[in-house]
Amino acid sequence: MLQEDSTKLSDKVQDLRRAIDSLREELEAVDHYEQRAEVCKDGELKKILLHNSNEEKEHAAMLSAWIKKHDPNFKKEFDEYMNAGDIVGKEERH
Repeated sequence: MLQEDSTKLSDKVQDLRRAIDSLREELEAVDHYEQRAEVCKDGELKKILLHNSNEEKEHAAMLSAWIKKHDPNFKKEFDEYMNAGDIVGKEERH
């Protein structure tokens, strides 16, 4: 959802927003598929739902990579936390 007048936003900001919106949608889809698979009684359907969840995770990873590539601050944070063995400990040391 836009907070500001889109005609006043740069193409870069609008593209970043598109990527963030899409990432949120992909993560929501992962959650939906995982919940459905968790309670599914049919084994074949459960496999399909988990397959679909994994596809959405691939999409989320692609979007994350794009965001990282196009926003230096996101890149810095991604790199720091993706390589941290102890995520919480890393945050506490900051």
